Amino acid sequence: MTAPRPAAAALLGACLAGGLIASAAAQAPTQSGPPAAQARTPQAPAKPAAKPTPQKPAAAKSGPASTPPASAPVAASGGEPDLAFGAFQRGFYLTALSLATHRVDEKNDVKAMTLLGEIYANGFGVARDDNKAAEWYRLAADRGDREAMFALAMFRLSGRGGPVNREEATKLLASAAKLEHVAAAYDLGLLYLEGQLFPQDFARAAELFRGAAQAGNPEAQYALATLYKDGRGVAKDAVQAARLLAAAALADNTDAELEYGIALFNGTGVAKDQAGAAVLLRKAARKGNPVAQNRLANILANGKGVPADPVQAIKWHLIAKAGGDGDIGLDEFMHGQKPEVQAAGEKAAQPWLEAIKQSRS
Repeated sequence: MTAPRPAAAALLGACLAGGLIASAAAQAPTQSGPPAAQARTPQAPAKPAAKPTPQKPAAAKSGPASTPPASAPVAASGGEPDLAFGAFQRGFYLTALSLATHRVDEKNDVKAMTLLGEIYANGFGVARDDNKAAEWYRLAADRGDREAMFALAMFRLSGRGGPVNREEATKLLASAAKLEHVAAAYDLGLLYLEGQLFPQDFARAAELFRGAAQAGNPEAQYALATLYKDGRGVAKDAVQAARLLAAAALADNTDAELEYGIALFNGTGVAKDQAGAAVLLRKAARKGNPVAQNRLANILANGKGVPADPVQAIKWHLIAKAGGDGDIGLDEFMHGQKPEVQAAGEKAAQPWLEAIKQSRS
C-alpha cells in the first residue's frame, strides 16, 4: 500500500493560505469585558531595543489546513505578571487594551505591543484594523519579539495591513525561526521545499522540520517523516520515518494516521500490525480522507486485520470513489456480492455521498 502525494507547492499553499493565523491568545473566550479604554494609534517607544539578527516536503501527501498557531505572550517584559494578557485570556478585551497601552507608554513593553497587534488583528473589543495591527506587530518585531515576527509574516503572505510581500515574510520567518518559534521554523521549511524564493534545499528543510518536530509540532513530524521515507535531505530511514509518523498520528494528524497505518499494515520500519493499521485507517477514513477510506475498504473486503465485512467494504469503497479514489478491484468485489449485500453497502454509504455532493454544490 502506498499513498499518492501532490507536489510541494500544494503543501505550501495549504499551509500558508488564508491570511493571519490566530495566535493562542486569539483562542480566548469571546464575551466582552468591562469597558476600560478607547483605541489608540501606535507610536514608536522612546527607547527601542536592538533589532534581532535575521537570518514540503515534495514527498508529503498534503499539508496541514493551517499553520500551527503562534504562542501568545504570557508574561510582560522583565518577568512581571502580565495583567493585560490575563485580562485578554478571560475575554476582557478593552481592559487588556487599556493595560497593554499603559505598559507600552510607561515601559515600552514589547509583549504589550504584540498583544495590541492581536487585539486589532482579530477585532477583539474594537473594530478590526489590519493597518494598526501591522503597525504594532512591526514595532514588536523590530524589537525582537518572535510572536510578532511570525504574525507580521502571516500578514505579509496574505496581504493584510499592506501588500503581499513574500520576501519580507521569509525574512521575518527566518528571524522568528532563529528564536525557536516552532511554526515559523515549519513554514520556513516549506518554503525551502517550494524553492521559489531561494534554491530548493531539502537538507535545510529537514533541519528546520527537525527542530519543530522535536518541539512536538505534528505537521513538522509528518513532513520530516516523508523526507526520511524518500531519502530527501536526509539518509533514507524507514525506522525514523515510522517513528515520526507514529508521533504525528498520536497527535491526531490525519495524513500521519494514514501513512503510519500503511506502514503498520506492511511492516515498513515498524513491526507488522494489521489490526493496528485498521484502527488508524478507520480513524482517518472517518475524518474524510479518501485514500484511508480506500485502504479500509480493501482491508474489510479481504479480512486482513479485521473480520471481513463486505457491506462495510462496499460502503467505504463508494465513499472513497466519490472522494476521488476509485478502485477497479473493489468495483469487481462489489459487483460480485449478492444484491442484498450490495444494496446494504450502498445504503450505508448514502449519508456520506449526500454530504460530499452538498459540499461540491
